Amino acid sequence: MTPLPQAPVPPPPAAREPHVARVHGVELSDEYAWMRAENWREVLRDPSALPADVRAALEAENEYAAQTLLPFEALRKTLVAEMRGRVKEDDAQAPLPDGLYLYYACYDQGAQHPSFRRSQEDGGKVEVLLDAEAESRGKPFFELAHARHTPDHAKFGWSADEKGSELHLIRVRDLATGEDLPDVVADTDGSFVFGADSAHFYYVRIDDDNRPAQVLRHRLGEDPARDEIVFAEADPRWFIHLKRSQSGAFAVISVSDHDAAEAWLIDLADPQARPRRVEPRAPGLRYEVEHRGGRLYILTNADGAQDFFLASAPLEAPGKASWSCEVPHRPGRMIVDFAVFPEHLVWLERENGLPRLMVRHIESGEDHAVAFDEEAYSFGLEERLAFDQRSVRFVYSSMTTPRETYDYDLSTRARVLRKRQEIPSGHDPAAYVSRRVYAPAADGELVPVSLIHRRGLDLSAGPPLLLYGYGAYGHSVPAGFSAPRLCLIDRGFVFAIAHIRGGTDKGWRWYLDGKLENKKNTFTDFIAAARHLIAQGFTREGNIVAHGGSAGGMLMGAVVNMAPELFAGIVADVPFVDVLNTILDAELPLTPPEWLEWGDPIREPAAFARIRSYSPYDNVEAKRYPPIFALGGLTDPRVTYWEPLKWISRLRARAGGGPFLCRTNMAAGHGGASGRFDRLEEAALQQAFAIACAQGAFRAGRESVSPTPAAP
Repeated sequence: MTPLPQAPVPPPPAAREPHVARVHGVELSDEYAWMRAENWREVLRDPSALPADVRAALEAENEYAAQTLLPFEALRKTLVAEMRGRVKEDDAQAPLPDGLYLYYACYDQGAQHPSFRRSQEDGGKVEVLLDAEAESRGKPFFELAHARHTPDHAKFGWSADEKGSELHLIRVRDLATGEDLPDVVADTDGSFVFGADSAHFYYVRIDDDNRPAQVLRHRLGEDPARDEIVFAEADPRWFIHLKRSQSGAFAVISVSDHDAAEAWLIDLADPQARPRRVEPRAPGLRYEVEHRGGRLYILTNADGAQDFFLASAPLEAPGKASWSCEVPHRPGRMIVDFAVFPEHLVWLERENGLPRLMVRHIESGEDHAVAFDEEAYSFGLEERLAFDQRSVRFVYSSMTTPRETYDYDLSTRARVLRKRQEIPSGHDPAAYVSRRVYAPAADGELVPVSLIHRRGLDLSAGPPLLLYGYGAYGHSVPAGFSAPRLCLIDRGFVFAIAHIRGGTDKGWRWYLDGKLENKKNTFTDFIAAARHLIAQGFTREGNIVAHGGSAGGMLMGAVVNMAPELFAGIVADVPFVDVLNTILDAELPLTPPEWLEWGDPIREPAAFARIRSYSPYDNVEAKRYPPIFALGGLTDPRVTYWEPLKWISRLRARAGGGPFLCRTNMAAGHGGASGRFDRLEEAALQQAFAIACAQGAFRAGRESVSPTPAAP
C-alpha cells in the first residue's frame, strides 16, 4: 500500500473567536463557541439551514480527513469486501405467528433496507406489506423505526426518519390496495400502538426542543392537526415512551428520567380511553409493567431492591400498596427483562456480567433455568406478536458463535433452532479463542473484560488490541457476535470489551458507582482494563486502539487526556466531549434529564467543579496525543455536530502528536449511515484507521499498511 506522503496535507485552520462565560466565579473561555449554530433546531429539520461559516468548517474538516486517510483507501475497500462477504444478502428473520399469518422481515439481494412480508400458516402466498428499500430511494437518509400490522390484519403502520434527526413520519398502508392512506403524522418518536378497532392509534409527539413530550390519539381518515392529546409531560427532565403490552390489551405509557419511572395504561378496546396511572412517580422509584389476565406484573426496585424484583398486583388496584412479591430481590443478581405468558413468567437476569434465562410455571411456582456453556456470551428475549404462545423466543450468541434464534417450549423444555446466522464467506468458531478476565481497579473492584483473538495468535510480541467501552446510563455491553470485527481479529488484533462501571454488568451498584460523584470510576476502570491486558501479555503499552461512541466517546476523550501513552489511536463515534458546555446549556434537548446522570452544574458548584475536572474538551493539554478519529452527524439531536468539531479543533491548537481528524456525516444523525451496507462503509473506515494506527503508519509516513489479513 502507498505510504503516507512525507508532508501530508495541512489541517484546515479553525477560526478562534473570543467567548468568555463566568460560572460560579470561574471564567470559562471557549474560542470555538461560534461553531454552535444558533438555529440548531431549524438545522435538525432542514440541514440546508446550516450557516455558511459552520458548513465551510465541517466541509474543510471532511476534506482533510479524506485526504489524510486516502493512502488507506485500498485497505478500506478490502475491508468492505470482507464485511460484505460475511453478510447473507438475501436473508430473512424467523417468522412470528399472529392469527392466520406468519409475519417476518427480510432483505433482498443488494438491498440496504428490509422488506416486510407475511404468509398464511398453511403455506399460502407471500404478501409484501412494505418494501423499505423502495421507500428509501432518492432520500439521502432513511431509517425505518417501527412497523406493525393492525389487529384486524387489514392495514400496516410504519414510521421512518428521513433526516437523521429522529423526527419520524408515521404512515398507514391499506393492504387491500397497497397504497398509503393520506394520513401522515409528522414529528413523532416513531413508536405507535393501534387500538383494538384498527381505526385509531396512539403515538408520541416530539416538541420544538426535540423532546418526546405528548401522547396523542389519531383516528384514521382524519386530519392529524386535529389529533387529541391524551397525555402530556410538562417537566423537560422527563421523557415519554410508548409500547403495546404483551397481552395486546393496553398501550403502556412509560415516563422516566435517569432516576425514576412512572407507567400509565390505555385500554385499547376503548376508542375514548383516558390513561390510568399505575403508581405515582417518586424519587428513585423505577418500575415497568406487563399485563396477564386480571393482574399486572411489575419489575421494580421499590423498597431498596437495588437489583430489582418481580411483583404482581390486581389490575383493578395496581398501585404499590397492592404489590406482592413474585421473584424476590437478591443483591448482585439483577433482573433486566421479563415476559408474561398464559401459564408462565419468564425473566432474564444477569450476574457477574453474564445473563441467564429463568422460567416459572405460575400456578405451581416451579422454576428452572435455561443454561449456556460458553465463558462469555450474549442473550436476549425476542418480541412476540400474539400473547397466547407456549414458547419463548430468544437469541443467543457469543464472541465466537454467530446469532442463533431459538423457540423454547416453556412446558416441555424443548429447544428448537429457528435460525442460525449464516456467514457466506465461512466461519469456524474453533479458529478463535474467547476469554473473560478480570482487571483489578485501584479501589479493589474487579472489572470484567471479554476478549477474542485467533487461536494460535503469537502473544509474545504484544499484538495490537482494540479495546471497546461505554460505561453510562446503566447500559451493559453484551459479549455477542460481530462479523465485522473479525476483519481486525483475522489481521492479528485482540478485540476486548471492558465492562466498566456506569453500566449494569455487575448489577445496579455497578451503575451507581459510575455516575454523578463516582463518574471518574468509569475512566479509571477503562485504564485499569488496558493496563491489565498489557500485564497479562495480550498486548503492549502504546499498541491499544480505543473505541467508544456517544457517552463512550466521552470515555475516549477522558482516558486519552489521562493516559495517552497507552494508546496507538482513538476512534470516537459521535463523542459527547463538550460535556461542561452542554450540561450548562438548558436549551439543548437532553440537558435537563442529564443532570441526574452527571449532576447539575448550573445550580450546584460541586457538580460544576466535578464535570469541569473530566470534561474532555476542557482538559486538552499541551502534550503528545495519539492519532484521533472523531465522527459526527449533522442532524444528531443527542450529541450535536459541534462537539467533535470543537474537540478536534482544540486538540489541534493545543496538543502535539495526532493527526486529529473529524468527519461529519452531512446526511445523518446519531446512528450514522442508515443502510446496512453504508454502515459497513463507515465501519471499514474506522477499522482502516485502527489498523493504520497499530502499524505505525502515521509516524512520519515511513510505514505502509497491508490490506490483507494475517495468516491464520
